Amino acid sequence: MSTKASMTEHELRELEEQEFSTGPLSVLQTAVKTGSQILISCRNNRKLLARVKAFDRHCNMVLENVKEMWTETPKSGKGKKKAKPINRDRFISKMFLRGDSVILVLRSTA
Repeated sequence: MSTKASMTEHELRELEEQEFSTGPLSVLQTAVKTGSQILISCRNNRKLLARVKAFDRHCNMVLENVKEMWTETPKSGKGKKKAKPINRDRFISKMFLRGDSVILVLRSTA
């Protein structure tokens, strides 16, 4: 069996394709092929509900029809009551997401 260093470009591409179809990245591969939505939890405490157009082994992703969701806690005023967190969201038509900010990827059931 050959090592990665001695593999040809074609062999490396085939190996990556096999890993994408059977390994953990198969969730993203399936989402690309079927056009289904995924839910991504990010390091900035935000969630992204989106369709994946493309991805790589670093989990960098090109996303479409993205709904970004997060909560904000307003600064409490003069009163000592705790302010209730507010759920916020926004729509982004196209986005490049860098893989190092991805914590979790889930297939969406919706």
